[in-house]
Amino acid sequence: MARPSDSGVTGTAPTRAVPARVGGWLALALLIIVLDQLTKVYFNTSFQYGERVNVLPVFDFTLLFNRGAAFSFLASEEGWQRWLFTALGIVAAVVITIILRRTHGQPRFSLALTLILGGAIGNVIDRVVYGHVVDFLLFYWNDSYFPAFNLADVGISCGAVLLVLDELLRARKKPQA
Repeated sequence: MARPSDSGVTGTAPTRAVPARVGGWLALALLIIVLDQLTKVYFNTSFQYGERVNVLPVFDFTLLFNRGAAFSFLASEEGWQRWLFTALGIVAAVVITIILRRTHGQPRFSLALTLILGGAIGNVIDRVVYGHVVDFLLFYWNDSYFPAFNLADVGISCGAVLLVLDELLRARKKPQA
């Protein structure tokens, strides 16, 4: 059935532009997921737990497991956190996908959400398949270590920074009342 247009002309088919744009963002999220999972499979099969290979004076590849969330939050709990963080990741993925459908004219915001979406799903896959998140990137300075992380975490972190940047730039554009 034809939908009337703003000009009053009927008989034109509705456009498919919004789903196509969302499809592009979802394809990018899928690429992040695939790269994340491929790197995790590589480190899981090529490294022993705790093994480290020095790459730079401040950076090593390693194989570590995180049963918690960021910075090993709740990692020492009995196992219920696995399902809590899995559920949170799934809910976040659904909400982000819905928001992406509504923000087709905001590429920076959509990119931020896409990075977070890919990272969240990448870590959800780990929790379901392994019961923990596989981490393999380790930065340090002397005896100070940043917690090990993975490509999914990079996506989530970059997406979060981009969200803040997007909001700051959007706030600057708003006219003062």
